[in-house]
Amino acid sequence: MREITYLEAIREAMSQEMRQNEDIFILGEDIGVYGGAFGVTRGMIEEFGPERVRNTPISESAIAGAAVGAALTGMRPIIELQFSDFITIAMDQIVNQAAKLRYMNGGKGKVPLVLRTPSGSGTGAAAQHSQSLEAWLVHIPGLRVIQPSNAYDAKGLLKAAMDDDNPVIFYEHKLLYKTKGDVPEESYSIPIGKADVKRKGKDVTIVATAMMVHKALEAAEELAKEGIDVEVVDPRTLVPLDEETIIQSVKKTGRLIVAHEAVKRGGFGGEIVSVIAESEAFDYLDAPIKRLGGLPVPIPYNPHLEKATVPQVADIIEAVKETVHF
Repeated sequence: MREITYLEAIREAMSQEMRQNEDIFILGEDIGVYGGAFGVTRGMIEEFGPERVRNTPISESAIAGAAVGAALTGMRPIIELQFSDFITIAMDQIVNQAAKLRYMNGGKGKVPLVLRTPSGSGTGAAAQHSQSLEAWLVHIPGLRVIQPSNAYDAKGLLKAAMDDDNPVIFYEHKLLYKTKGDVPEESYSIPIGKADVKRKGKDVTIVATAMMVHKALEAAEELAKEGIDVEVVDPRTLVPLDEETIIQSVKKTGRLIVAHEAVKRGGFGGEIVSVIAESEAFDYLDAPIKRLGGLPVPIPYNPHLEKATVPQVADIIEAVKETVHF
């Protein structure tokens, strides 16, 4: 199978669907000739034209509002926001309109839009361009929230998101754009709401999201040298969440560590912990659950300080050892 980047997988998913469905179009800032802030839409305006790859003013609220209106009238828009931090400017349209209109209209009007946006730290983009705010959107009924960690998942889940009749928030970690993976050329779909066990193990379960999946896998390889067998579970979609896969993994290993880049306080890791605490898996625990998350500070510009604000491989290794030797 050929190998392409995470970025190329996302572009390919959109292009394939746009060739098949003329109701799909993209709107966002600088997505035309420039190709988007990270180059994801580069070359698409040449194929699909400015009517379907639409440059917008610098107004996230207007972009989201236009997409909601278009979706209600039968189109299937894809929004590209340059940084996930800018979702905050469009929150009224996303939270009070997109997420609620289908419910408030008794199912007579649907809002099939996808909001794609780069999230996370690691690029030196500082406090206003490096946050991980997925827990905000997870809290809102009516939204689906997807967070793929590799190129294969990104293409398949984006296809599923574009087919869905609900508004979908699609997070793309900045550091993943250049990572490569095996991706089929043909169109395919990964079911929304199905987790993936990235590495099987028997001693401890790590539930990790986005970039943290790669750090967990790296930690697992190091720990294997010391005889500690780590299982890594990637939820892939936060809403809906595949609770059963996580529960079964914890029942098998008897230990759980949750790792995400977002600030630990109020982060999605707390939801994972509550799933286990409220399930039969709780009785299988042999050690307290550990949560790894970002520090409660704005992301610094300085690269050394930036790195210190989010969990790293060494932090995961330390947490695993403490849990296994409890």
